Amino acid sequence: MHQYDRAELEGYLQAHVDGFGRLDAIDKFSDGQSNPTYKLTSGAKQFVLRAKPPGKLLKSAHAVDREFRVMQGLAKTNVAVPKMLHLSDDDSPMGTQFFVMEMVKGRIFWDPALPDLDNNARGRVYDAMNNTLAALHSVDPEAVGLGDYGKPGNYFERQVGRWSGQYRAAETDKLEDADWVMDWLEANMVPDDGASSIVHGDYRIDNMIFAPNREVVAAVLDWELSTLGHPLADLAYQCMHWRLPNSGHFRGLAGVDRAGIGLPTEDEYVDLYCERRGIKRPANWTFYLVFSYFRLLAILQGVLKRGLDGNASNPRDSEMMRHVIALMAGEARRLAND
Repeated sequence: MHQYDRAELEGYLQAHVDGFGRLDAIDKFSDGQSNPTYKLTSGAKQFVLRAKPPGKLLKSAHAVDREFRVMQGLAKTNVAVPKMLHLSDDDSPMGTQFFVMEMVKGRIFWDPALPDLDNNARGRVYDAMNNTLAALHSVDPEAVGLGDYGKPGNYFERQVGRWSGQYRAAETDKLEDADWVMDWLEANMVPDDGASSIVHGDYRIDNMIFAPNREVVAAVLDWELSTLGHPLADLAYQCMHWRLPNSGHFRGLAGVDRAGIGLPTEDEYVDLYCERRGIKRPANWTFYLVFSYFRLLAILQGVLKRGLDGNASNPRDSEMMRHVIALMAGEARRLAND
């Protein structure tokens, strides 16, 4: 939890955020594991403050400055993002770097099965997500000042190396399946085909705000893992959720009668995305899915380590997290062997 002097924070916000008056309330959002996020109330206005967590952090993690930069760039496009208002230095009244953005009103859907909507509305939600993803990957990074937002070369090769390193740095238990998956990804690395775009890195339904009364995306949130990379990483990561269970600690679509409730199949979703982007269906689809499983379990391993170290934004029971990580490692290995 951040420690701060309320009067000092109020004065800082008044000096750096247009339209900010008295700091009437600061309330931490309960959800989220990575960068602590707060709702600021100032009179009739509301703002969102998103900060690096306190304590020792993994290298390159919690890059709120990158989140600020990518959303600032995408404000010039038809990809819906909140308006960026201020980025602080590391030496801030919160004790860590933070940014302030507008608060976007709307709906967040935590369950991808969308139980509170009818079939037609569910279909429109998935169509809106698909359209937004295709629009994001069609943005010219150079045109929005993000031409240097990532490194050149094989994206997946770099990402496997990065997340393997992150996993090792946060490792708390020896998992044979996780070791096997890392070896498999290296041995089955896809060649660099030159495709590159802005990628979100955590593209899923609960990282979006939908308009209050329409099934359109009002804002895409949580850009911490964004970079320049291969667009199929985002597509596969979202499609992984078709395969995760919709029970326990998972919010997936496995076992859900998708046709019966108006949701597209994984193949239909991929086909629609490819049609919108004017590309062929991807080869080596299994690699992209296995990579998505591994990256997510590496992220969760970092959450577990931070929780054990006392620095998690919203710590969960460590035994539950260990179970989830082991389950995902096993599922990734089975998928690779299918």
